[in-house]
Amino acid sequence: MEHIGDADVASTAALLAEPARAKVLMALADGRALPASLLATEAGVAPQTISSHLRKLLDGGLLDVEQSGRHRYYRLAGPEVAAAVEAVARISKPQPVKSLRQSTRAAALREARTCYDHLAGRLGVELLEALVRRTALIRTDGGSGAERRPDDPLAKQLPDCPYALGPAAPEVFDALGIDLTDSTSPRRLLRCCVDWSEQKHHLAGRLGAAVTNSLLDRDWLERRAYPRAVTLTPTGEQRLTELLPLS
Repeated sequence: MEHIGDADVASTAALLAEPARAKVLMALADGRALPASLLATEAGVAPQTISSHLRKLLDGGLLDVEQSGRHRYYRLAGPEVAAAVEAVARISKPQPVKSLRQSTRAAALREARTCYDHLAGRLGVELLEALVRRTALIRTDGGSGAERRPDDPLAKQLPDCPYALGPAAPEVFDALGIDLTDSTSPRRLLRCCVDWSEQKHHLAGRLGAAVTNSLLDRDWLERRAYPRAVTLTPTGEQRLTELLPLS
């Protein structure tokens, strides 16, 4: 009988500790699959060097790879890897900005980004607060808006979500093109994370993913040149202002 020891945290931490590999994981944290050439550019290393880093991440169970013709596309091994990357980001000090490009990118990610498959950053927090104000969601713990509770852990997705569907949920989410009765996915409907840049909650889970996908499908939200960064389109800003006045 094989005995299972403690989790090998040190090996995983070593994979995250290398700057180029950390940049690869951050670039893939929106759930997309990207080729090695783009990941090399993102990590700031040569194409020959990125192959070694990708192999280590694959061997460590943090990445999956899929073949499409002659090309190989890499993605995170699952949402739990994205949650771990965001968790480390939440407890990490910001890097000093040394160029205008870095400054612009950092600002874009703080403004609005995808956290695996759901919306994060200032926009993600504002969206959750607007859903609470509109009573599409309600706090179940006596808290206010998207405020983080004093005992909320900063290093992982919250094990208990202090939100529930509110009286306006059917109307609001129907207007967003979301079917709340769809139970085909075993994933929990409501989850939330502590946003690393805002230190408040943003919506995760099946509902968070559905909202983000709907905004992208309707062209209310669009991806920016920086990996993970997104922005509201003029149409999206107008329609969300009509439906959910953002702060």
